[in-house]
Amino acid sequence: MLYGKEHVERYQATDGEEGHEWQGTVTLLLTTTGRRSGKERTTPLIYQPEGDAYLVVASKGGADEPPAWYRNLQENPEVKVQVKGDKFTARARTATSEEKPAFWRKMAAVWPDYDEYQKKTSRDIPVVVLERV
Repeated sequence: MLYGKEHVERYQATDGEEGHEWQGTVTLLLTTTGRRSGKERTTPLIYQPEGDAYLVVASKGGADEPPAWYRNLQENPEVKVQVKGDKFTARARTATSEEKPAFWRKMAAVWPDYDEYQKKTSRDIPVVVLERV
């Protein structure tokens, strides 16, 4: 099973032929700029399309603090995204309170553990919308 750095490397090397499908769902690669280091960091994330945009969840497995990639995009919302061989720049934003319930249901339908992650933390786990620029 691919995970972490190996997942990113295989995904990039094969334009997602290896790594796009993962544990019964699909992943994209999100590249953010480190808010302190200024270095690019790439993370594989479960996603779902939403119109012309893509949805991802900043769950960190239900940890009380958000994942580093989410803190990075809060500082700099311009990100790079790769979905299979499609590579593009996007603007990341947190789903609004009006959008979130439907987006959460859509994401939990493909990764039911998201509901369990939310139960583990008092943090409101965000759904992030990646909009192509």
